[in-house]
Amino acid sequence: MTLKLIFSTLLFLLTFFTFGQTKPLIIPSYINLPKDTLAANNLIKSLNGFLSLKEMPNKANPFVLKEDLLETSILLDEMKGIEKSGKYKDDNFYKGYLTNVVQIDNVNFLIQFSYIGINENVPILLASFEVLAKQKENQFYFYSPLKRNTISWQTKKIGKCTFHFKNTLNSKKASEYIKAVAAFDDKLEATSGQIEWYGCEDLPEILQTIGVKFKLDYNGRVSSTFNANENNTILLVSGASNTTFDSFDPHDLWHDRLRNVLSPSITNKPVDEGCAYLYGGSWGISWEQILKIFKDKVSSDPASDWLTLYEQFYNFGESKQNHLVVSYVINALIIEKIEKEKGFAAVLELLSCGKYEKGNENYFKILEKLTGINKSNFNHNVWILIKKSKA
Repeated sequence: MTLKLIFSTLLFLLTFFTFGQTKPLIIPSYINLPKDTLAANNLIKSLNGFLSLKEMPNKANPFVLKEDLLETSILLDEMKGIEKSGKYKDDNFYKGYLTNVVQIDNVNFLIQFSYIGINENVPILLASFEVLAKQKENQFYFYSPLKRNTISWQTKKIGKCTFHFKNTLNSKKASEYIKAVAAFDDKLEATSGQIEWYGCEDLPEILQTIGVKFKLDYNGRVSSTFNANENNTILLVSGASNTTFDSFDPHDLWHDRLRNVLSPSITNKPVDEGCAYLYGGSWGISWEQILKIFKDKVSSDPASDWLTLYEQFYNFGESKQNHLVVSYVINALIIEKIEKEKGFAAVLELLSCGKYEKGNENYFKILEKLTGINKSNFNHNVWILIKKSKA
């Protein structure tokens, strides 16, 4: 009983503190709230509570039901820090405005709200969101309209993945994807959870589907993939002209699966990219092809200084967009050596050496421990790895 009392007190204090940091929504006079005053008050109180706690871990928000957490988590991520403006150096520059309340039935509502800032009397619309609200007793709970917006879509379960699609699904490619997931998870010694995949046409359709009516950050962008991970289930909402799942990128899939076992805060990006090159290629080019291009374009020069090229992130790809980076290739060769000699656990140690930093001290400390390679002998050892490699 004492522990429950302490927990309740801490939750109250946290809620109170957070409420103090986030201002309630501004409610214009034209908004049609429920005619029942008690229901209207509970709706507004719950909505402000939901938004005031959006900076918390999504699963800790008491205004989200467990069964709605996964799809709501992807929407809550889009709301985090929404009031802040770096440009105007104001943590509360954008104010929340309730813009629409639609009562669907006795207990269900559709809610829309926007965040607007004012600079020199000019309004700046940052974002508009849409959520569904469900009344239970004297409280409302909020969730993303994702399932409502895709209710007419078809579904097919293959292995641990449920695919949500409009008309047709490339089952052969979807099965290949499931096998690739299993292979990466086996390498990472990760327990494969469930996956929910939704196939949207593009980024604008993703936003509309999950409940983001508008967000200034995404102006002009055409494609992306959004994800959330809750209760050992991953939600992937794809918007890359791949509604029938005709393709997937093993390179990106590697990054996705690694994030399930290793925090981005300690992952070394050049090493991560090296793994992605080795296990999944890049830009649709296989690792063998990348290595051949590298040998033809870069390592054919006997004067190449690998430490300098590594630290410069030298690009030998066909363009800035479709880049191929020397440091990623070098890491792929190093990873291949480490995994062969010491197993993947040693690769994971190098992967988790810490985020990239100028000078790469954290990287070289672990690299020398695992391989004996350091800055002074880096050039010599990289040449050895290149000459031994087969492309």
